Amino acid sequence: MNRNVLLILFSLFSTAILAQTGTVRGTIKDSKTKEALIGCTVRIDGTQLGGTTDIEGGFTITNVPAGTQKVLISYISYQTKEIPNVRVESGNTTAIETELDEEGKSLQEVVVRASRATNTEVAVITEIKQIKALAVGISAAQIQKSQDRDAAAAIRRVPGVSILDNRFVLIRGLGSRYNSVLINDVIAPSTEVETRSFSFDIIPSNILDRMIVYKSGSAELPGDFAGGIVKIYTKRRPSSNFFDVGLTFGYRPGTTGKQVQSHDRGGLSALGLWSPNQTVPTSFPTRSGDFNALGAPQRAAYARLLPNSWGLTNVSVMPDVRFALNTGRRFDVGNVQISNLTSINYSLTNQATDIDFSVYENGAVANAINQSYKDASYARQSRLGLLHNWSLRFSPTFTLEWKTLFNQMGNQETVVRQGQNFDSNADIRSYSQRFENRSILTTQVSGDHQLNELTKLNWIAGYGYSGRWEPDWKRARYQAPLNSGENGTYTLVTPLSPNPIDVGRFYSKLNEQTVSLIGNYDHTFGNPTDREPNHLKMGVYGERRVRDYSARFYGYNSIPGAVSDGSIVQQQPIGSIFAPENVNGQPGRLSLQDGTSDFDSYRGSNTYGAAYVSGDINISARTNVTLGLRGEYNVQGLMSQRMGADRQLVDRAIFSPLPSINITHKLNDRHNVRLAYSATVNRPELRELAPFQYFDFNLLAVVTGNTELTTATIQNVDLKWEFYPSPNELISVTGFYKHFRNPIESFLLPTGNGFSYSFINAPTARNYGIEVEMRKGFQQSGSKFLQNMQVVANASLINSRVTLGDFIRAPDATSTVVDVPLKDLADRQRPLANQSPYLINAGVYYQEPNSGLQWNVLYNVYGPRIFAVGTRNNPTIYELPRHAIDLNVSKTFNQKIELRLGIQDILNQATRYAQDFNGDGKIGKDLTSQTVSADQVFRSFRRGQYVTLTGVYTFGRRTIVP
Repeated sequence: MNRNVLLILFSLFSTAILAQTGTVRGTIKDSKTKEALIGCTVRIDGTQLGGTTDIEGGFTITNVPAGTQKVLISYISYQTKEIPNVRVESGNTTAIETELDEEGKSLQEVVVRASRATNTEVAVITEIKQIKALAVGISAAQIQKSQDRDAAAAIRRVPGVSILDNRFVLIRGLGSRYNSVLINDVIAPSTEVETRSFSFDIIPSNILDRMIVYKSGSAELPGDFAGGIVKIYTKRRPSSNFFDVGLTFGYRPGTTGKQVQSHDRGGLSALGLWSPNQTVPTSFPTRSGDFNALGAPQRAAYARLLPNSWGLTNVSVMPDVRFALNTGRRFDVGNVQISNLTSINYSLTNQATDIDFSVYENGAVANAINQSYKDASYARQSRLGLLHNWSLRFSPTFTLEWKTLFNQMGNQETVVRQGQNFDSNADIRSYSQRFENRSILTTQVSGDHQLNELTKLNWIAGYGYSGRWEPDWKRARYQAPLNSGENGTYTLVTPLSPNPIDVGRFYSKLNEQTVSLIGNYDHTFGNPTDREPNHLKMGVYGERRVRDYSARFYGYNSIPGAVSDGSIVQQQPIGSIFAPENVNGQPGRLSLQDGTSDFDSYRGSNTYGAAYVSGDINISARTNVTLGLRGEYNVQGLMSQRMGADRQLVDRAIFSPLPSINITHKLNDRHNVRLAYSATVNRPELRELAPFQYFDFNLLAVVTGNTELTTATIQNVDLKWEFYPSPNELISVTGFYKHFRNPIESFLLPTGNGFSYSFINAPTARNYGIEVEMRKGFQQSGSKFLQNMQVVANASLINSRVTLGDFIRAPDATSTVVDVPLKDLADRQRPLANQSPYLINAGVYYQEPNSGLQWNVLYNVYGPRIFAVGTRNNPTIYELPRHAIDLNVSKTFNQKIELRLGIQDILNQATRYAQDFNGDGKIGKDLTSQTVSADQVFRSFRRGQYVTLTGVYTFGRRTIVP
């Protein structure tokens, strides 16, 4: 018994001894530049305890035995440093702040400059860990592994993020209008004219440094979001001099080598430009009333000034081509360290798609087809991009940067539609010949000032330009008696007055300029050893955005009477019907009418001013509270020219106070719990306010703005648990809830025929869900194969509901906003548009550090989401789930040549849109049944797998960041 008592006492004594541990924490900098050193190895001499420094140069080593210890610090090309007699006390934290000196003369030929790495997986995880708000992200290193071509493909790897139309981001199932995008901390302009959206496919992946997605608000973030804020950071400065070129060839089954029909846009269309003759001649009368008052022969004379470019040609689709040139230089001018990073990208890609398109009767029987079409679509897209960044480091306390990003894009699309309209007992053959050009420029000058060791100041002055042109979008519709077939006699439909469905030519141009000025101040209070330092942050954001938009629309009409030779002009094929001899305004022939509305041109402005203040309160050694208040004052104005005078359509100023609180509690050095609350807003876009009517040929739909739209307000609550097993591993679970007041939603207007959409404010909505993320490595495994592998996975479950009330305010056919009762018209509750009930992303990454071989397999799926809101007579259309698997393999030879093979969308599942025929809020599995429980496929197509082969050659020395 005495022996047992002694054993118990000895065990208790041993446990007490083992419990006598403390923590060593510190920061390591370069002794000359005073910049943080990332990746230093820090260890406790005589033990296995150690760690590496993060992007701030900081490290933390826990469970260090109490007593006097020796700390060893090593870093490549720097002298190893020993710090003896470091006193570690039980339960306390010992702080170390030290500097390393570069190696001596033996390493003079190696040029080393310490700079903060931000593009590695470890750096991004560390940055996310230190951000007070809830955030997730993806690094350039992971993007390179995935071989994603652009930002749209890369960001879908982020938890809670999905992609619409291969370019628009949806965060937590909320549509692109509920998300904000910043490029290098400056708000990016909307790249689309008809919607509030940023097209992520315009950013090539090779210029990305990292992308951070903020899912909760904080005072320093713009308040206009509900889903999230995406911060895109382009590469800043190179770590060494380099020059590399890359060439990619792409093959898409069903497109490459296929014979397709296309139209001519001139030799410069491959650069996103068009011929000057594709614009409206300046001699045309500027007002539709003046033009239509002319006689038919006079109007026809004007029509003959427009090129007869309606004919289609058969072309064989060539393989896709992408070219990239990247160069980086570092040099000194006196005491100023200068660096430049330049990237030039060009791509010419093709997509041929056969689309099944149906419009239904929506009576008592499912799949009662009213119209049925097959679209042969061919699109050729070009993009020329330039990234040009300069960095001037005048001293360790002052850095000046100039960053410029420019994209010139062109999209040439030809659609030949063949089908039947059973309502009018006619076979239909329609044509759409469209060319869209976009130019987007962002340039900014920024300064980072270290006023002292505790105070930092930075500022940004930015300019942005966004332009879009649609020169001469030609549309025509022929019809023949029902069941005439390919050889039937088709007659061009020429209505009495122009309309968007039948024959016409559409021209539009948009110019938008943005000037912004930003300033941020950050002061640190003290440097206690047992907790994080307190911060006080404040800043201002000012922006002035001006948009000019104008559109012209002309339709052809036939002059009553017969031609002398008895022929029928309207039955000539598309390539010859608009020849000059047929467009002369004489009986039996064609003339032109102006269908432009006074609302088709508008000038809009948005003046945005914001100021914020936030501060940290450390209520304990492990609990940090960040309180913030942001005030935003926004003025929106919209003017339209009507009856020869400017008319003010919108003049609205709104002040929004936006409080936020972010609480972080550290359970230990690897486990955090975060709680966040923020108030945010969602403002209407200028286009959503403009009463301009736009026709979507692909969906047979008209979109009209609503001048009475007002700002939505959102209350956001988030709770997150996160676990960091190692510097490059992460496991997290997040729950969120959002409540909307006056949410902005699309709405299908009750019209006599066709589809007509607008934008409305619903009374309320809510959205809640849960997200799980995991990044797991196997470095401790005994298997070499597993040591080189990493698994990344995330999943989201989301539920949303919008309440519409008894009526809504929406425009009628004349663009006048009226009350629209919802009784017997539409469901008063439904999910939010574009909201997916679930999202799953997963990837397995393998990389051999010595051989240069790496491969990955990636998987993505999203749940059914509302694509177009419907009514009882025209049911809501859902985009159905689609599973996607990608495979990528790359191999580096002699650190100079890299070969990459990518196979995207291996499964090639169909993209399908189906109507909720029975109104049960979901799409049934049986989409071909004639029973009332079935739902109806509205649109279906396959894009095809995509195979790319890329070669990259590096000239000279290249630094590869692990």
